[in-house]
Amino acid sequence: MTSARFLVHGRVQGVGFRWWVWGRATALGLRGYARNLRDGAVEVVVAGPEPALAELESLLQQGPPAARVERVEKSQIPHELTIPNGFDIK
Repeated sequence: MTSARFLVHGRVQGVGFRWWVWGRATALGLRGYARNLRDGAVEVVVAGPEPALAELESLLQQGPPAARVERVEKSQIPHELTIPNGFDIK
């Protein structure tokens, strides 16, 4: 099992992006969360099988129809973050 933190930039708040991520992540069997950040980005923290993470990363590049994704940054999860057992929206 691997984990990753994605920061999704663009028009991604107020367009149902977190709920869209929840649906995709849940379908892929991933656990983690999505939350809005003050700078207008959405943070997605996930853990699960590498192929599922790669699929979600690809999906994040597109986003739901109302979103306009400008870029997705991938990084390691800081050690102080706790990943929930399911997938949460914060």
